[in-house]
Amino acid sequence: MDNNNQNKQGQQLQIDLPQTVAPGVYSNFAIISHSSSEFVVDFATLLPGVPKATVRSRVMLAPEHAKRLVQALQENIVRYEQQFGKIQIPNQQPRTIAPFGIGGKGEA
Repeated sequence: MDNNNQNKQGQQLQIDLPQTVAPGVYSNFAIISHSSSEFVVDFATLLPGVPKATVRSRVMLAPEHAKRLVQALQENIVRYEQQFGKIQIPNQQPRTIAPFGIGGKGEA
């Protein structure tokens, strides 16, 4: 997951981006789970006042690729913040399973 387009032998990697995938999907919510052999990331869209999130895309990764993804995201966030300024997360609350305050408190 390097940001350059070269593999270990110095050859350029060709990437095909089908037109059905090129527009991408919008996600403002992700659910991450894992087993001993894979990480599963479900990207969803959740709107305020709507009690149900819709999964738009699922990505499954080997643990090694998940770690490379985290490293690549961190590198890109650093570059982004150097160019555009610090990313602010307004009113960041402790992580919860239900964003936008849906579902109340998870008390037993």
